[in-house]
Amino acid sequence: MATTTPEPPPRAPESAARRLTAGELDVLRAVGRGLNDSEIAGELGVSGAAVRRDVARLRTRLGLRDRCALIVFAFDHAIVSPCRPDSPARTGVSSPSTTRLRPRLRISALGPLRAWSGGRPVNLGPMRQQAVLAALALRPDVAVSRQELLNDGWGPEAPEGNVVQVYVYRLRKCLRPDGVGEPVICRDRFGYRFVGQSAVLDVTRLDELTAEADTAWRAGGLPAAVETHRRALDLFDGEPLAGLPGPFAEMERLRLTERRLALATRRAEGLLRLRRHAQALDELWDSSVTHPHSETVAALLMRALYETGRRADALSVFARLRELLIDDLGVEPGEPLRRLRRSVLRDEPERDAQDGMTNLALRSA
Repeated sequence: MATTTPEPPPRAPESAARRLTAGELDVLRAVGRGLNDSEIAGELGVSGAAVRRDVARLRTRLGLRDRCALIVFAFDHAIVSPCRPDSPARTGVSSPSTTRLRPRLRISALGPLRAWSGGRPVNLGPMRQQAVLAALALRPDVAVSRQELLNDGWGPEAPEGNVVQVYVYRLRKCLRPDGVGEPVICRDRFGYRFVGQSAVLDVTRLDELTAEADTAWRAGGLPAAVETHRRALDLFDGEPLAGLPGPFAEMERLRLTERRLALATRRAEGLLRLRRHAQALDELWDSSVTHPHSETVAALLMRALYETGRRADALSVFARLRELLIDDLGVEPGEPLRRLRRSVLRDEPERDAQDGMTNLALRSA
């Protein structure tokens, strides 16, 4: 009698997993391991809001109803192995972050100053102590003298005594809770130095993504540039260095806030070039609330409204900005924005105007 060999059960299709980006795979792998959103944020060095958006996007993209379904998907497609949950997918799908050893310490400055060691939150101590850490970590591998740290954290009212030494001692202890490995903060004859290779900083990741987006933009890869700008903006989790005292934190807060605005306006310009007006308008309205005096935001918002047939709304944006600038700063809008308003009034879009702020010219709808 002929025997038949039972057919193996059908395997789940792998095409869906292979279409995921490296960042999406990182989030899916962490979800599959059972981590919650805050643990994923600490491990991947992104904000909690970004993790929540990524999880929701994964569910929509994969057509899954809830988080449990995501976990099942991760196991079914071998993105997470029951034996080795941290290993890359056996399907051959991997990401750069899983192919290199990650430092155990992560530090976030694009929001309240936070740190994670081995994925666990670290108590960074009082605010002045955190200000000392920020002054060191945001200048990695640069020696900073005791007097500089006093000036950075306290300004002209710096205290006497050995407060800097005490804070550095405490920071070394909390940033290396297991006491294993070289110190995160070293000292030499020039001062204290934060060892750059000892930690992953979200500000460093911001630099990398900004450079990646700029390269894609120059190469004509507008969709890739816009997506990379989104990933860079997702690193922010509120006001940079929120609540930290001292002149250094204040200057860095201003600098990083300006970088965030530059990224948001660059992304909005890309969305408009791609004719994704609804998405651009949503983001520009948000930017106009957080940056009410920005002429760049107002210009892009006017352009988006004009190109969607909302000419009166575009003119009202100019009127509102002009009123704010006069009342709060005592100045009129600049010539590029006034020229843009005249174009809207005449219903004659300027096709080739370049003014140096961004492309403020209206293009035909």
